[in-house]
Amino acid sequence: MKTFNITKYTILVGLIFSILTGCDNSSTGPNDEPEKDPFTGLLDDFSGPVYSDDYTPIASWNQRSSWNLANVHDPTVVKNGDYFYMYQTDASYGNAHEAGGHYPVRRSADLVNWEHMGSVFESAPSWVKDSLNSIRADMEPALPPIDNPNYGFWAPYIAKVGSTYRLYYSVVVTNPILGDDSSEYWTERAFIGLAESDDLSSNNWKDKGMVIYSVADGEETYKRDGGNDWSGYFKFNAIDPSYIVTPENEHWLIYGSWHSGIAAVEVDPVTGKPSELNELKDFGTRIAGRGDVNSNRWQGLEAPEIVYNEETDYYYLFLAYDELSQAYNTRVARSREITGPYVGIEGSNVTDGAVAYPLLTHPYKFKGHPGWTGFAHCSIFRDPDTGDWYYSSQGRLPPGINGINASNAVMMGHVREIYWTEDGWPVVAPERYAAVPDTKITTEDIAGTWEVITLEYQYQVMQLSHTIELNGDQSMSGGTGGTWSFDESTQILTINGVDLIVDSAWDWEARPRRTTVTYAGLTSTGRSKWGKKVGN
Repeated sequence: MKTFNITKYTILVGLIFSILTGCDNSSTGPNDEPEKDPFTGLLDDFSGPVYSDDYTPIASWNQRSSWNLANVHDPTVVKNGDYFYMYQTDASYGNAHEAGGHYPVRRSADLVNWEHMGSVFESAPSWVKDSLNSIRADMEPALPPIDNPNYGFWAPYIAKVGSTYRLYYSVVVTNPILGDDSSEYWTERAFIGLAESDDLSSNNWKDKGMVIYSVADGEETYKRDGGNDWSGYFKFNAIDPSYIVTPENEHWLIYGSWHSGIAAVEVDPVTGKPSELNELKDFGTRIAGRGDVNSNRWQGLEAPEIVYNEETDYYYLFLAYDELSQAYNTRVARSREITGPYVGIEGSNVTDGAVAYPLLTHPYKFKGHPGWTGFAHCSIFRDPDTGDWYYSSQGRLPPGINGINASNAVMMGHVREIYWTEDGWPVVAPERYAAVPDTKITTEDIAGTWEVITLEYQYQVMQLSHTIELNGDQSMSGGTGGTWSFDESTQILTINGVDLIVDSAWDWEARPRRTTVTYAGLTSTGRSKWGKKVGN
């Protein structure tokens, strides 16, 4: 069995991490037994991230130069030149972002170290109020103008179209639609706007105005029966935009959240907008839902994003399920056509409202860390120089962590690698990206103690890890037992008949942090299986 020597670097990282997090690694707890054969990692000369996931001591606006991936929510990422650029919703711990405009932006040359660069807009675009009150005046009966709308600035999406970068953004008017009593009158509509830039490093944008808005389909009245009446009255909710250009050069806007499901609408390649918005059909066609729209108009899914993988010739629709603070989880379905039907791994028709599997992310916890909840609303992006695929989203710490005020409001940006299974489904890495060098994993590296998790769906319930032993004789101890094998040529680990993609990675939960070996794969029913090596 391969062993590794503890280096000066490893000791130094442990000391730095202890200082940053307040953890004392010098002794074990009263119920802990020291490891007989310490596991010090896969590589003994790699320097990875050591910053704390509890960033509350540096959460204020005047410390934003130290944030790195702190205070990230609903990220969207694209590469321009030597840098990756990340844009996001206006959200932060303690609302620190309110001092700095709308749609914060940061950039990174390596997807590990991120520099805060300000925001896209200093103030709300003026067209939103004008468009809102024009729509209200045209309603039957006409509604009076709202003089001072209250806004939410949510979920942008960045796309490269030719040599131009298009930023689609959501502005939500949160005033009650009919009056002052929000328990009887739900909020006003949302809008999707568009801004363009030729050079993201300049952070100079030309606003192109409104693209689409939430439109009522007449199936429900605006008046609510109280605060628990969630029967949505919009055909589609105009938030959470994403954008895709098909191989046939069709340009599509994908959007929607909760009300009636997810929409796709074809747009003009030159303007990036629909040609008309005169009839309900102009607002797009429903491509995904969660239940029958006729009996359930308040459907728990949002944040749609479609990518096309030319190697599989499928469109992949990524979705966020459930509420965002704790239960958020990521699903995916695929289709041969941009408008569907989108089908899950078991053949279920997600366009018709079936539940989507695979389940790619879910609240979870490895040992030595509080774990992550609210783990969805992803950006799926590709490095155009390497072809590598990535997943980025926020993760939130769980509620009620001792010593952290409002711990569930701590939102850390995650960047993770995406792997593709042999049958063409994406899986998300179990550990965040840290630019660990690609390493040829051997059978000897695989044998040892592993922490493993199967991501089963449970609403607001974290999936917990347990320990297994992959023994040198190819047997497995722990869990249900069984056998394992490893193909060094393909880097595929097979445990009890399930193929798992192996990679070198950074163990963010270890004390001190270190390199390790991880795996990711899917069960036949689309549940993600994650594992990381923790001992020899």
